[in-house]
Amino acid sequence: MDGSLAPPKPVGLEINNRDSVATSAASSYKAPVSGSASASNTSLPALPVGEKGEQRKKRSLVWAAVGLAALAVIVVAVVVPVYFKVIKKDNTTTTSSASAGPTTTAPATPSPTAGTNQPPSVVTTGGDGSTITKDDGTTFTYTNKFGGFWVYDPANPFNNSARAQSWSPALNEPFNYGVDQIRGVNLGGWLVLEPFISPALYEPYQPDAVDEWTLSEAIAANTTSGGLQKVLEEHYATFITEEDFAQIAAAGLNWVRLPIAFWAVEKLPEEPFLERVSWKYFLKAIQWCRKYGLRMQVDLHTIPGSQNAFDHSGKRGDINFLRGSMGVANAQRALNVMRSITEFISRDEYKDIVQMFGVMNEPMSQRIGMDSLTAFYLEMHDMMRNVTGPGKGPWISLHDGFDVGAVTDSGFLPGADRLAISSHLYFSFATPLNSAPLERQTQLPCTQWASRFNSSLDRGTFMSAGEFSLGFNDCAYFLNGASSGYRYDGTLPTYTGPRIGSCEPWLDSSDWTTAVKDDLKQLALSSMDAMQNYFFWTWRIGASLRTGQVNSPLWSYKLGLERGYMPTDPRTAAGSCRNSNPRTGTFTPHTQNSITAAYRAAHPFPPRTIVEATGGLATYTETGAPVIMPAPEFSGVSVSTKQSGTWAHDWAPAAGCTYPDPWNAVGANVPACATGTRKRFVKEPAY
Repeated sequence: MDGSLAPPKPVGLEINNRDSVATSAASSYKAPVSGSASASNTSLPALPVGEKGEQRKKRSLVWAAVGLAALAVIVVAVVVPVYFKVIKKDNTTTTSSASAGPTTTAPATPSPTAGTNQPPSVVTTGGDGSTITKDDGTTFTYTNKFGGFWVYDPANPFNNSARAQSWSPALNEPFNYGVDQIRGVNLGGWLVLEPFISPALYEPYQPDAVDEWTLSEAIAANTTSGGLQKVLEEHYATFITEEDFAQIAAAGLNWVRLPIAFWAVEKLPEEPFLERVSWKYFLKAIQWCRKYGLRMQVDLHTIPGSQNAFDHSGKRGDINFLRGSMGVANAQRALNVMRSITEFISRDEYKDIVQMFGVMNEPMSQRIGMDSLTAFYLEMHDMMRNVTGPGKGPWISLHDGFDVGAVTDSGFLPGADRLAISSHLYFSFATPLNSAPLERQTQLPCTQWASRFNSSLDRGTFMSAGEFSLGFNDCAYFLNGASSGYRYDGTLPTYTGPRIGSCEPWLDSSDWTTAVKDDLKQLALSSMDAMQNYFFWTWRIGASLRTGQVNSPLWSYKLGLERGYMPTDPRTAAGSCRNSNPRTGTFTPHTQNSITAAYRAAHPFPPRTIVEATGGLATYTETGAPVIMPAPEFSGVSVSTKQSGTWAHDWAPAAGCTYPDPWNAVGANVPACATGTRKRFVKEPAY
């Protein structure tokens, strides 16, 4: 094990303003509408069927036959108009050819609709206590005490009328950013593997498997494993299931952030990753979000060449994105993947579900260079808005690059079309670790984090916490890397600081006291109030093969609900930071491109310089075939496709040219055939 590597998830920069607290706006939420079906805690009724209001005495068989015939006429008279006025209307809204943005689709109905052209036995919606039948025929009971309801109609699979909770807009209603709160959770470790989230996959291959690259190699080399596809498909199919999405809505959460890998779209032949298979489960996630009224931020967690050298970037070790001789070529590959994803999620069938695209997880700007990263972000912005059109398509979410000041001031991509900034805030990776007992740390999110979110929103920049946890220490199995130790107890080989205490009490939550659980719950509430819009990292942590237990309990929302150390209603976070310094401004996002020509000229792509490209700079050519991602198929339902139309080809290697290793090209020599032409590929979007 290489102990010289940095921890996998560094803490974001902190603002040490102890007087700053969260907005009073965070304390408000929409109350359930009295009498509304969406506010009910019971199963929703089926469509009304006409019938007589009082019982009749028995008549002759002739009169009974006449009555039945009349009843049939009434049923048809009621159900058919309802179908064409309600169900058909929603179908038209969700599959319209207009490429409207995710917040502009008018609601089709205020409550779910049951019954279509399906037989009467097909249940297409329900509330608390209703029964869900999964694809495999098994069932579970839908539990939602917050007025949420599910909707799934096989005859209309793009019905967007589901609602996660009574206070969260239905999917066919606008989400008012800055007013409606993102209360979300990550689905980490599902489609992008991490040792501390899925330790059972990594434990049999220690010490060699430290990231998905080396794990894939180890599984493929194991003749008794059944093969890489068998192992990973079993993980994809079982680690997160439909029931998890129902439980997320039941927990009072209304968004999920789903990390995916670039190899869900395509990979190079020499890369060991399992190509395209995880895309099938990404499609399932979209459909389950639709069914339970959840919005999604899809997050491209891995980048060709690695953007941060952490294990969750695909390969641990070195950065080759916008760094080294293959820095630009890897960036061009990344643009290909981002284009394919953008084209897919901007289709009418998906734009109301996937409303935000996190284009790159945790780029290490200190090693890449903020100028190069900004130039790439501008190129990516123009590519996406060429695909979606002005004011349409998903929000673009950018990680702060661990330099929050650089991306939240008014000089960063000024005038970009619907840009959001994501900060990942962790105490567990702070240097030094806080040695205070837990009960004295529960208000730290309010004093250290809240002001940045208030000031960002007041300046017109939407900012969310893309990741946070209850980890007030780094005591979590494999958190600092597979087979690594902890700084908290002094067992991490690279750590030279003081030992604070034992990690044993924090690796097993089964015997935590009520006081400990209450303190952890308060830490969660303070974090939620300080951040206002957030995604907890992560929903589920898998058990260790060695212990049979979850040994990273501070990072599992699901386990926290089961064992009583996570809040069962996230709205109770309002006021946890005491609201002594509330927001005073209103949030108004940019919806039109107004980036100036001078700013564009100052940030050309490819960047003028790439760090550590001493052996030359490789580039690809405009000769590749664009990758159009497949959509799920539904019987009797057509699905649209979307292509940008602004350029015909993807970036691809020059024919007959041998390029340096894209994962190990710092200082590598570049042959003349790989140097290409340094020119901008994407045109400025027309507004």
